[in-house]
Amino acid sequence: MRPLVRLMLRGSLRQIRHVAAVPYAQARGPVAEVYAQARREFGVVAPPLALHSPAPETLAASWLLLRETLLADGLVSRAAKEAVATGVSRANDCPYCVEVHEAKLATLTGPDAHGDLADWAAGSGTDPGAELPFDADQAPEILGTAVTFHYLNRMVRLFLPDSPVPDSAPTAGRGPVMRMVARAMSPDAGTAVRPGAALGLLPAAPLPDQLAWAKAAPAVAGALARAVACVDTVAERWIPEPVRDLVHAELAVHDGTVPGPSRAWLSTATAGLGGEQLPLARLALLVALNPHQITDADIEEFRALHPEDRELIELASWAALTAAVRIGARFTRPARPAAPAPH
Repeated sequence: MRPLVRLMLRGSLRQIRHVAAVPYAQARGPVAEVYAQARREFGVVAPPLALHSPAPETLAASWLLLRETLLADGLVSRAAKEAVATGVSRANDCPYCVEVHEAKLATLTGPDAHGDLADWAAGSGTDPGAELPFDADQAPEILGTAVTFHYLNRMVRLFLPDSPVPDSAPTAGRGPVMRMVARAMSPDAGTAVRPGAALGLLPAAPLPDQLAWAKAAPAVAGALARAVACVDTVAERWIPEPVRDLVHAELAVHDGTVPGPSRAWLSTATAGLGGEQLPLARLALLVALNPHQITDADIEEFRALHPEDRELIELASWAALTAAVRIGARFTRPARPAAPAPH
């Protein structure tokens, strides 16, 4: 079954919009290393991961986030983390991710399992200060998964369609296809996804103070720290400081609310910028705050100045992760203490 799914997913890379993903057979260097780990430990090189491949450092950062939060063995079950992924994706209106992770959850325990976690996750973007329905020792994995999907949802909304199943597929066949894909999203037989084993893909970095809740799980903390440092360093190379400052300021202004329904907010926010900075700022703000409002014209204006796929991925990744970290910074600590260790 898995070779069939992998063949199907190779074709699904053509669903990726605006950039050309590196095909598995043509991957070299760091991209090949990430792809090999993903196939071995996730079962597939899924389009939400592959879309990052034109920017190898950003690809490594996104893989570390996904691996160390959702996939790595730990105190929290894969099913519970899939419920969080599904809840966050529903909140962000990311139907692609909802379809994938709801299907995976159904193969593990059923779609209605871990309803309290899914409900909390659905409000994690707008009410991250709500009481957390899990113990303190589970917090790094669950909160880390939430941050990861607040990031990935924004990338998927920009670069992928509403469903992983092609529109041409018969309605009756969509469910079986998704169940087949979901079952394939598992490590190869005999493979243990050990926490921290992939951290060497990126250099060590300090954990941002706003994500201090991750400290109790070194692998989760290491992945968050390295991913944020990597994406920030890449952004500092070429994204102008006024653009970065504006995104941080607007995230603080909106503080978890989605601006709209019109795009008047965007014109107001960027009124102080002009020239080559304006298309960058507009696109970065849209990715961070309301990716549903991105138009082809926004992409074209950006590409007129920055035509490389790598640049589009790096800008979007920085904006998406900056927004996700902002959400993660507002998470409260669990009201329930850590569960007692067994005797």
